[in-house]
Amino acid sequence: MVQVIEAIYEHGVLTPKNELALRESQLVRLIVEPIDIVEPINNDTDRADRTAALKRLREGIERMQFFSSEPLPSRDELHGRS
Repeated sequence: MVQVIEAIYEHGVLTPKNELALRESQLVRLIVEPIDIVEPINNDTDRADRTAALKRLREGIERMQFFSSEPLPSRDELHGRS
């Protein structure tokens, strides 16, 4: 069974962020793909900044209008067949 997980690398040790479904002494193959974060998010200030940014994003999405007040063009009009 393949498991895709995130881990933190500190002081030469990879520590999984979640529990792994492995038996003791299980041999595994690791493919390490860095996640591009300048600094690990591990303090309250970073979390607060991230929470505030997410709130601003959600508010912006709520203000977006993904509909037209005018009638939508027909297929022929879209393809210049009229």
